[in-house]
Amino acid sequence: MIAWLSPDSLAFPAVDQAPSDAPLAAGGDLSPERLLRAYAAGIFPWYNEPPILWWSPDPRMALAPADLRINRSLAKAMRRHDYTIRFDSAFPVVIRACAAPRARQPGTWINAEMITAYENLFHRGHAHSVEAWRDGVLVGGLYGVALGGAFFGESMFSMASYASKIAFVGLIARLTAAGFTLIDCQVPSEHMASLGARLMPRRVFLHELRRAVGLPIAAGRWTTAVEDAP
Repeated sequence: MIAWLSPDSLAFPAVDQAPSDAPLAAGGDLSPERLLRAYAAGIFPWYNEPPILWWSPDPRMALAPADLRINRSLAKAMRRHDYTIRFDSAFPVVIRACAAPRARQPGTWINAEMITAYENLFHRGHAHSVEAWRDGVLVGGLYGVALGGAFFGESMFSMASYASKIAFVGLIARLTAAGFTLIDCQVPSEHMASLGARLMPRRVFLHELRRAVGLPIAAGRWTTAVEDAP
């Protein structure tokens, strides 16, 4: 049976009790404290309607920054320098663009409660946006959560060819320079696999996560600099 979280406690069930393809727990809230505790333990929220569902799937899709794969077509698109990459300059716009309905996915799990929760993390320096701009217009990007040397990717959007992938390359450059060692991609995705992400057994992922979260990398707003652009 699924465990129900107490509103008076931030404790989660042991992750090794989680089913491979079903929620670990339900309920609780999306307070910054609970979210950060969840991410540090390899747990993330994902649900369409209340209650909040908490997941820790097995296997887990993840990427070490050094394993980024740039194929020939992406490299060609990068050489055109069509996009400027910025960080944390439009977080509210990025998360709402990620929440917008898509052609093959009319609904969204990024509801108003989620948006408020991640904006709170942004103001605390833990959530970040990576943005691809073209001619002064935001045309793609992604957002996620940083904790120690781990980055937890949440969602991305693209309104122009290669915009989200080039934003992701910009993210990798930022993370590599800062000493991050792990990017959590959460669930299997052909899009992320094409960029080098791979499936890890949960025990392996949790081992890498503990090492990454323990790195002394401080939270705080990311600034945009010329060298950050891919």
